[in-house]
Amino acid sequence: MTNKIKKGIYQHFKGQKYEVLDVATHSETGEQYVVYKALYGDFGTWIRPLDMFTETIERNEEFMSRFKFVK
Repeated sequence: MTNKIKKGIYQHFKGQKYEVLDVATHSETGEQYVVYKALYGDFGTWIRPLDMFTETIERNEEFMSRFKFVK
């Protein structure tokens, strides 16, 4: 079962922006990963477990999304 997230531009809680390209599934474990591209610096392509990408984190006693959908 695929748990898709919306493709588009997301902002990391530290301020950088990324473009979500797709969700990929690990062939051995079935774990889902978000494939995303930095919109700054060397514009590198990254993957992160879907659960980690969409999690809520605590920073300075404030709860926030690790990545927030922008557009």
